[in-house]
Amino acid sequence: MITTTISDFRKDIKKYLDNVTQNFETLIINRGKDTGVVIMSIDEYNSLAATQHELSSKANEKRLDSAIEKLKSKKAFQKELLEQ
Repeated sequence: MITTTISDFRKDIKKYLDNVTQNFETLIINRGKDTGVVIMSIDEYNSLAATQHELSSKANEKRLDSAIEKLKSKKAFQKELLEQ
Protein backbone atom coordinates (compact mmCIF):
# COMPACT_ATOMS: atom_id res chain seq x y z
CA MET A 1 0.00 0.00 0.00
CA ILE A 2 1.28 3.42 -0.98
CA THR A 3 0.23 6.64 0.72
CA THR A 4 0.74 10.14 -0.63
CA THR A 5 -0.68 13.64 -0.54
CA ILE A 6 -2.74 15.18 -3.31
CA SER A 7 0.13 17.61 -4.03
CA ASP A 8 2.69 14.83 -4.49
CA PHE A 9 0.19 12.83 -6.54
CA ARG A 10 -0.31 15.77 -8.91
CA LYS A 11 3.45 16.19 -9.32
CA ASP A 12 4.04 12.59 -10.40
CA ILE A 13 0.67 11.12 -11.40
CA LYS A 14 2.12 8.81 -14.08
CA LYS A 15 4.60 7.22 -11.66
CA TYR A 16 1.87 6.58 -9.09
CA LEU A 17 -0.60 5.14 -11.60
CA ASP A 18 2.08 2.94 -13.19
CA ASN A 19 2.98 1.61 -9.74
CA VAL A 20 -0.67 0.80 -9.04
CA THR A 21 -1.25 -1.03 -12.30
CA GLN A 22 2.11 -2.78 -12.70
CA ASN A 23 2.72 -3.81 -9.09
CA PHE A 24 -0.87 -4.41 -7.91
CA GLU A 25 -0.43 -1.67 -5.33
CA THR A 26 -3.22 0.24 -3.66
CA LEU A 27 -2.71 3.99 -3.51
CA ILE A 28 -4.21 6.13 -0.75
CA ILE A 29 -4.27 9.87 -1.36
CA ASN A 30 -4.75 11.81 1.88
CA ARG A 31 -6.95 14.85 1.51
CA GLY A 32 -6.95 16.17 5.04
CA LYS A 33 -7.92 14.85 8.43
CA ASP A 34 -9.79 11.54 8.14
CA THR A 35 -10.51 11.94 4.40
CA GLY A 36 -8.89 10.45 1.38
CA VAL A 37 -9.22 8.57 -1.87
CA VAL A 38 -8.22 5.01 -2.72
CA ILE A 39 -6.93 4.12 -6.19
CA MET A 40 -6.52 0.51 -7.30
CA SER A 41 -6.09 -1.31 -10.58
CA ILE A 42 -9.14 -2.57 -12.47
CA ASP A 43 -7.93 -6.15 -11.93
CA GLU A 44 -7.84 -5.62 -8.16
CA TYR A 45 -11.27 -3.99 -8.22
CA ASN A 46 -12.76 -6.83 -10.26
CA SER A 47 -11.27 -9.36 -7.84
CA LEU A 48 -12.82 -7.58 -4.86
CA ALA A 49 -16.17 -7.31 -6.63
CA ALA A 50 -16.14 -11.04 -7.46
CA THR A 51 -15.30 -11.92 -3.85
CA GLN A 52 -18.09 -9.70 -2.60
CA HIS A 53 -20.52 -11.38 -5.00
CA GLU A 54 -19.44 -14.85 -3.87
CA LEU A 55 -20.03 -13.90 -0.24
CA SER A 56 -23.25 -11.98 -0.91
CA SER A 57 -25.58 -14.87 -0.09
CA LYS A 58 -25.55 -17.29 2.83
CA ALA A 59 -25.83 -20.24 0.40
CA ASN A 60 -22.67 -19.23 -1.46
CA GLU A 61 -20.87 -18.54 1.81
CA LYS A 62 -21.79 -22.02 3.12
CA ARG A 63 -20.60 -23.70 -0.11
CA LEU A 64 -17.28 -21.87 0.06
CA ASP A 65 -16.83 -22.72 3.75
CA SER A 66 -17.63 -26.36 3.01
CA ALA A 67 -15.07 -26.47 0.19
CA ILE A 68 -12.41 -24.94 2.43
CA GLU A 69 -13.13 -27.50 5.16
CA LYS A 70 -12.87 -30.36 2.64
CA LEU A 71 -9.49 -29.07 1.49
CA LYS A 72 -8.23 -28.67 5.05
CA SER A 73 -9.39 -32.15 6.08
CA LYS A 74 -8.01 -33.65 2.85
CA LYS A 75 -11.45 -34.95 1.85
CA ALA A 76 -11.33 -33.11 -1.46
CA PHE A 77 -10.76 -34.91 -4.74
CA GLN A 78 -10.05 -34.01 -8.35
CA LYS A 79 -12.50 -34.49 -11.16
CA GLU A 80 -11.56 -34.90 -14.79
CA LEU A 81 -13.02 -32.30 -17.12
CA LEU A 82 -15.08 -33.53 -20.03
CA GLU A 83 -13.57 -32.76 -23.42
CA GLN A 84 -15.89 -30.94 -25.81
